[in-house]
Amino acid sequence: MTNSVFPKGFLWGGATAANQCEGAYNVDGRGLANVDVVPIGEDRFPIISGQKKMFDFEAGYFYPAKESIDFYHHYKEDIALFGEMGFKTYRMSIAWSRIFPKGDELEPNEKGLEFYEDVFKECHKYGIEPLVTITHFDCPMYLIEHYGGWRNRKMIEFYERLVRTLFTRYKGLVKYWLTFNEINMILHAPFMGAGLYFEEGENVEETKYLAAHHELVASALATKIAHEVDPENKVGCMLAAGQYYPNTCNPKDYWQAMNEDRSNYFFIDVQARGEYPNYAKKQWERDGISFEITDEDLQLLKENTVDFISFSYYSSRVASADPSLTDKTAGNIFDSLKNPYLEASEWGWQIDPLGLRITLNTIWDRYQKPMFIVENGLGAVDTPDENGYVEDDYRIDYLREHVKAMNDAINVDGVELLGYTTWGCIDLVSAGTGEMKKRYGFIYVDRDNEGKGTLKRSKKKSFDWYKQVIASNGTELD
Repeated sequence: MTNSVFPKGFLWGGATAANQCEGAYNVDGRGLANVDVVPIGEDRFPIISGQKKMFDFEAGYFYPAKESIDFYHHYKEDIALFGEMGFKTYRMSIAWSRIFPKGDELEPNEKGLEFYEDVFKECHKYGIEPLVTITHFDCPMYLIEHYGGWRNRKMIEFYERLVRTLFTRYKGLVKYWLTFNEINMILHAPFMGAGLYFEEGENVEETKYLAAHHELVASALATKIAHEVDPENKVGCMLAAGQYYPNTCNPKDYWQAMNEDRSNYFFIDVQARGEYPNYAKKQWERDGISFEITDEDLQLLKENTVDFISFSYYSSRVASADPSLTDKTAGNIFDSLKNPYLEASEWGWQIDPLGLRITLNTIWDRYQKPMFIVENGLGAVDTPDENGYVEDDYRIDYLREHVKAMNDAINVDGVELLGYTTWGCIDLVSAGTGEMKKRYGFIYVDRDNEGKGTLKRSKKKSFDWYKQVIASNGTELD
């Protein structure tokens, strides 16, 4: 690492999502959402991928999002801890069904609006700038049951009503917004990403891209409205990132890796450049995929590109054109061929700090827009002592190497990076597995996979380490 100087005003912080930390799923008028009805266990992936239908709670399952870590009733305590660490920003999300319980109402739920207003004011009390994801996989179940989720164009209208409400109510309290979390997840976990359950005989790929188009138009519309309501607003897109490496120098492997990358960057190509890339249009032609795209849609996309690009990064990936290679490793919903040059976490996610630098450079070269790393971290089993203290040196080691990679990307390579929010700054429910034992936080929460525990918060060793990193603006990492 050279010249360890992060930009003045660099936004250090942490990130959570409403459905993974808030709990209080039926409190103060909140409606049921897709993220509520996804249980822990072997059926979780078939449900989030739209293969198994579960539209309500069923006997014999445990639904961790119902209570989660109950941030809804602990937010003052939790934000005080973020303030003690010195957070400059806190990335959080809105539960759509807390604002519009069914999703298609004309008037919002005042209790939901008051809750987030209180959270934002609590952040500002500690000098923390909220970074708000409007939709972090949340979709009201009523919209899924009655409209089919994002396959229906009317979703754009409902989303517009949501964002107008948020931008107007929170003007002056929030200026950094993300439209959709990990928008490329539609292709991999479509029930979670777009409220899609596929009926027998349905053209699955066409439906995914139809839903993606509606989300992309909604994102552009939100960007337009945000700038109209408050010119100070900055709106970003959000990608589940991680560069694909070719498995060998065989040109076919390189081509496969390039195509895998394109399938993810496709969404950001539209949000950052304002038009559909030719490679996607040609792919749709070959696959017989066709759906309505109006002239108004194209104009909205063209005229309302995002101000910055945010992304999650946990690991790089490996691609091969050889179908006989089947030795896969786990990842952020994505599986990948194993990379023999990398170590892996307890959940099989391969650890690649240099891959973060490579990803930063790739995105910068592709778009030349400011970037924001809004998720990065190590999911691990933590063993607390009797006081709830965890010696999580493994987490510190992981984060230290990734901070070094960020520094090199900024100071050696010249990329423009706005900030860094570690994922799960306080322990929360895993989106992929529904587990609590897969912990990311600087703050331990006494709760297990079955929902048992006191919910008591306690600081891990990494708490003071990250506090030092922020205080030194990234110069003190030991």
